[in-house]
Amino acid sequence: MTKRRIPLLLALAFVAGGLCAQQAASSQTAGPQSASPQLQSKPAAKTPPQAKTQQEYNDYNAAYATTGGEAMEKAANGFAAKYPASELRGYLYSKAMHEYQNENQPARMLAMGEKVLSLDPDNSIALVLTATVLSDSLTDSDANRQQKVDEIRKNSTRALETIDTSFVPPANTTPEQVAAYKSTLQSMAHSAIGIMELKTGNDSAAEKELKAAAELNKTEPDPYIWYHLALSQDHQKKYPEALASVNEALRHTSSSPDLEKLAQGERERLVKLAGTAQAQPNNSPPPQ
Repeated sequence: MTKRRIPLLLALAFVAGGLCAQQAASSQTAGPQSASPQLQSKPAAKTPPQAKTQQEYNDYNAAYATTGGEAMEKAANGFAAKYPASELRGYLYSKAMHEYQNENQPARMLAMGEKVLSLDPDNSIALVLTATVLSDSLTDSDANRQQKVDEIRKNSTRALETIDTSFVPPANTTPEQVAAYKSTLQSMAHSAIGIMELKTGNDSAAEKELKAAAELNKTEPDPYIWYHLALSQDHQKKYPEALASVNEALRHTSSSPDLEKLAQGERERLVKLAGTAQAQPNNSPPPQ
């Protein structure tokens, strides 16, 4: 599978999320009942996890400093074994998920996402990224294909339903930054559903979801969204629209040679089909 990048904004949330947990944990060092007045002033916000003891806080920091997917997973498992009730376990598995994404190991990334969701079922980032991995890897030959389809729909829909109450933004973010984080996550959720619909033959539904994904992600356009939108439109014989979409994809594929090659092939096909379609009478099908 071609490596799919995580938008920079979301990647920064992984790092900032860890810092947020560290800061929250630090506030506990003064005593088990201490809490940040700033957090208390946000009644509707989901507060970051906190350490219960200084030792837990120190061990968390040591584990969080680990790099590399396998090493980070091992550190997270070790911490979880030592502190089975710790609120900080999810952050460590989230970082392991990010490390595996950087290493282009989608199967391990999915496993870490499922670990996070076992601890925090409404974790917005884990819901979106597990749905993304599953949709990108979905094939006709999957033995558990329907199970994958159901999980993609469930996780993406849950993320969209709960993002306003469950997404914990990095510390000290502005309202504009929070809105951008949420928009990125919503775009990825719609994209996961759209790609799944495309792969199951529901081209009209795929087009609708992928258009929504593209509209939500104008700051950092995702060529995967535009490429799959082009395919959904191509399958419906909307050749001019598909050509416009694949051209948009090609504007952003410089960091993904494999996708660029696929998009160029699709563009060559659509240039011919779009011209043929314009030359045909309205009710006359293009030649096969």
